[in-house]
Amino acid sequence: MELGEKIKELRLKRRWTQEELANELGVSAQTVSKWENQIIMPDITLLPVLSELFGITIDELFNLSVEQKLKRIENKFEITDELTDNEFQDTLDYLKIQKEDPIYNYNATYLLAYLYTHRLMGDAKKVKRYAQEAIKLDPTKKDTQWMLSKACNYYSWDWNMNNHIDAIDFYKEVVNKNKDIILPYYYLIDNLIIDHRTDEAEYYLKEFEKLKPDYKVMIYSYKASIALGRYNEKEADEIIKKLEEECSGDSSCYFEIGQYYAKKGEYQKCIPYYEKSFELTNRKPRYIDELLSIRDIYNILGDINNQIKTYDRIIECLKVEWKSSDEDVDLKEMIKKRDELLRKMK
Repeated sequence: MELGEKIKELRLKRRWTQEELANELGVSAQTVSKWENQIIMPDITLLPVLSELFGITIDELFNLSVEQKLKRIENKFEITDELTDNEFQDTLDYLKIQKEDPIYNYNATYLLAYLYTHRLMGDAKKVKRYAQEAIKLDPTKKDTQWMLSKACNYYSWDWNMNNHIDAIDFYKEVVNKNKDIILPYYYLIDNLIIDHRTDEAEYYLKEFEKLKPDYKVMIYSYKASIALGRYNEKEADEIIKKLEEECSGDSSCYFEIGQYYAKKGEYQKCIPYYEKSFELTNRKPRYIDELLSIRDIYNILGDINNQIKTYDRIIECLKVEWKSSDEDVDLKEMIKKRDELLRKMK
């Protein structure tokens, strides 16, 4: 049902004439007639008044489909720093209802995870702010250090605090049940390598290679990482050299080589590879992963000038290629961090 038809239906339920509705809204009866006949649309500023007069939500005025509502929820997460308690609860209640429908089960379940992740990320920022403040006030207290580590994923010396056994067990289960799906292999091998469980990583990489022998970039990259995990730097360097020879001209190839040298701490060496990857990528709009990596390298090197220049490039990419508005969460965060550095330079 179109908006004009909906207005007519609601007006008749209230037993109002077009003139009576027009008087409530401060418009002419002719204008209401044009709405109801789909000639023109009501001004957007009148939608809240219409919803109030008819005792319904703006959503109900438009008769949004479930797909449209789910997409709108996802978009809201992308552009909103924090939901109010009422917004959170309303979204939670709606998604739980849609989760019971087989048609929308996956999308609703995914958005439930996104909903809690959205709140988690917002809460983590608050934990970081208050925990850091508390640590500055009294650095001798261990509890606040622990809170900061949990909220920001800071490293802890204790092996039992940093191993990834839960993630590995979960992704082993997923991979073993879905042997022909690629993505879970990445997460499983990543977690095995970071925990130096290199024999297992090598086993699953061989399984992955059987599935996708043409994925040379990732296969070589993982082989090099496994060699590094075994403290065989010479072998790892040779694998990366072979990767560069065989995958020249491939954006993802240069990105993975940049990743490799960054992980080794060879920061000056990896910047040109990240730059080449960003330059060669065919995708538009381009992702900003390479620029984020370059930004962090300049941070490590203490090069504030180039860090600011990289922030400017990130901001430009978000504005020009991604068409981000001034209210976009990521864009605001980048501008904020750049401006903080600019203040330090003064």
